[in-house]
Amino acid sequence: MSSLPAHEPAVEVLTALRATVTGLTETVLSTVDGLAVAADTESVHPDSVAALCAAAHSLALRLAHEVGGGPLCEVVTRSAGRCVVIETVGDRALLTVVGDEGLDMIALRRELHRTVERLEELLRWDNPA
Repeated sequence: MSSLPAHEPAVEVLTALRATVTGLTETVLSTVDGLAVAADTESVHPDSVAALCAAAHSLALRLAHEVGGGPLCEVVTRSAGRCVVIETVGDRALLTVVGDEGLDMIALRRELHRTVERLEELLRWDNPA
């Protein structure tokens, strides 16, 4: 398991999410500009995931705007054997979860809201207004 020790409370939240959702294999918290903040990973490189997800999120925002959609809810990428879901955490961070083919999307959606709220609290505490 890889983690970025500078933000241990966030790693605890990410680890709890992974332990709760079947098929969830990796989690990365990053800034919207692609800097990794915290991670609970085994096989992916958090810095690479953070950078790629920031780019994917930016493109998805532009696409949603171009087609007349409202606020972006999530970005989902499915490939053979993997699923990546990118959720916003406030207006400055992204939560990326990676799952295998057994990812329980219902449990993930149920847990994501609570996890995002916890991460928003942690980020507010770290950066008071």
